[in-house]
Amino acid sequence: MDFYAKYPERIVCLTEETTETLYLLGEQDRIVGISGFTVRPPQARREKPRVSAFTTAKIDKIMDLRPDLVIGFSDLQADIARDLIKLGANVLLLNHRSVNEILGMILQLAAITGSTDKGRHLVDKYIGEMQACANRSKQLRKRPRVYFEEWDDPMISAIRWVSELITIAGGDDCFPHLAKCSGGAQRIIKDPQSVIDANPDIIIGSWCGKKFRPEKVAARPGWQKINAVQNNELHEIKSPIILQPGPAALTEGLASITKIIHAADTGGN
Repeated sequence: MDFYAKYPERIVCLTEETTETLYLLGEQDRIVGISGFTVRPPQARREKPRVSAFTTAKIDKIMDLRPDLVIGFSDLQADIARDLIKLGANVLLLNHRSVNEILGMILQLAAITGSTDKGRHLVDKYIGEMQACANRSKQLRKRPRVYFEEWDDPMISAIRWVSELITIAGGDDCFPHLAKCSGGAQRIIKDPQSVIDANPDIIIGSWCGKKFRPEKVAARPGWQKINAVQNNELHEIKSPIILQPGPAALTEGLASITKIIHAADTGGN
């Protein structure tokens, strides 16, 4: 009898951040299927078949790819995982919702693919960049209050990793207690008056799947009293670089938040 052990060679990624991470690790040849929402890196859409949305997937198509590992995200993809497991697939569901958990996800994927050193190097690089950003942010004249809106109807505030990135960039999330809640339904702003009362200095919108409309936000009843509205500090960050719990959020997402906060501190828009 011959014995052997090998790392997964045919991986299906049901969310974008795992695809992006494997590309950054140089392990993209292992990927045989991706999410239809994947935009990072751009070549993934050209090179890999799309087999899933977010809460739905083409189960038969995934199984036809003969994956030795399918990687998904949280309870939101539990039904997909159940169906695949029943058909004999190996499924890994990750549940990374904080900055540290994103870093841990990178290390996990590196270990799974035999790229431990590359993963450690990538994580150390991100930690260094975030620490440098936090140090620069200490030079701000004041820490602005930031309201981050993930969705407009109903109004949903920042998820945990976004709230933490706001802190690194030098701001204070207006609703840090809600950021600790994993589900969007738990982060609904039930009373718009609570945002008025919080009086954010900056409003950042990232409405997943549609364009942020600052003029509509500014026109909400009573919101004309908010500092951010009076000073025209309403900004958009595109959802692919901030609402995916992966490398994009730690790099371009953090850079975008930092640019907004630091420009406001110097009086720029």
